[in-house]
Amino acid sequence: MKTVISYIVKFLIGGEKAGALSSLVGYTSDPNKFSRYRVVIIPSPFFRDEVYGTDGSMPKLPLEEIEGVPLLFGSSKVEWQGDTWVVHADIIASAYFLLTRYEEIRRRNVRDIHGRFPGKESLPFKAGFIHRPVVDEYGRLLRRWLRQARVQSAVEPAPRIQKVWLTHDVDAPFYCRTFRNLIRETVRGTGPIQAWKMFNGPLQEDPFYTFPWLLEQRNELKAAIGKGRCESLFFIKSGGSSVYDKPRYKLCSKDLQELLLLCKTEKARIGLHTSYDAGKNPALISTEKELLERQTGKPVIYNRHHYLASREPEDMAWLEKAGITDDFTMGYPDVAGFRLGTSRPVHWINPENKRISPLVLHPLTIMECSLNEPVYMNLGYEDALACSIQLAKQVARANGELVLLWHNDSVTTRIKANVSVDWQRKLFAAIIEELIKS
Repeated sequence: MKTVISYIVKFLIGGEKAGALSSLVGYTSDPNKFSRYRVVIIPSPFFRDEVYGTDGSMPKLPLEEIEGVPLLFGSSKVEWQGDTWVVHADIIASAYFLLTRYEEIRRRNVRDIHGRFPGKESLPFKAGFIHRPVVDEYGRLLRRWLRQARVQSAVEPAPRIQKVWLTHDVDAPFYCRTFRNLIRETVRGTGPIQAWKMFNGPLQEDPFYTFPWLLEQRNELKAAIGKGRCESLFFIKSGGSSVYDKPRYKLCSKDLQELLLLCKTEKARIGLHTSYDAGKNPALISTEKELLERQTGKPVIYNRHHYLASREPEDMAWLEKAGITDDFTMGYPDVAGFRLGTSRPVHWINPENKRISPLVLHPLTIMECSLNEPVYMNLGYEDALACSIQLAKQVARANGELVLLWHNDSVTTRIKANVSVDWQRKLFAAIIEELIKS
């Protein structure tokens, strides 16, 4: 447990000096040890063997606050004891609770039809702070307390988005490039003439082949903020047989190979889009990863689960076992915001055995369909843009990563299936423009 506590303290402080500064922070209720530290955080009962994993370990609403920041455990009491600033707000346990998805192991009976823990059932949503990276705010408090205790090197970094990940789940790479698609469009779609043109014409004319446009947006942002601060990442499926894995596409097909070549030429990264089936049976992840690697000719180290269906916290162990180093699944489908309470990449901590994994989680900030789907946030364009800009500002203030998820088929201009599709392209471009200006 000492290793986990040490990691969380360093994570909260952040920056190059986190290791040295963490030695000045104590997590103890023993007054005889207070003088060893500049700041002491009094532990709540959360980590006690008789409490951890029980109903008594869950925060109680309404939450208390410490300097305007929601506090899950402890109290807002602060005091000097000698030269040590003693804080009764247990920001260590509070951060742990959020970073590990602890409430999901305590509430395993709360899942949606896809086996996912709903964002609107989460403590951050119910307590009204899903739109705030509260763990990062704990870090800001801790640095302030250190400065207050005359540790001037605990400086506050200038607000800045450290990296923008423009990620795209390739659920349906093409609209009409198979015989099944051709029959569909001929019988109940655009008609035989237009269907044949899409089926037999250049791939670039396919309505869902919006990848060049998405990469153009990335290139504009890169030119403005620097190459190292912006990446495109395409998550591609390689398995799955359930109805939720449709449409299934062949990695060896000519069209898919052309997409992979475009990614290679444009230096866009490729990740595994773990199938819906593999989300239910994580033992399938390794096989799907190997299939994708066989086609790309390169190791695949990035992952995102289809439907964001990373169902149980400990399922992450299967990603680690498969050789995945970075996961981008951690966002709620039904609400945009900060599922892990942070906007910064963090090592996965297994809440069942309190083990720190090499696997790095990159919290998903915004998925486009979270904003507009009637069963999710049901926002119109203006509100969706305002929400996105506000979340980006929160990321900048926390010096975190902004991870966006826009599907290639949501930015098409050739099919007007519904109103939301019309403005998702406009919204993505508007967010890129705001990031360029900032």
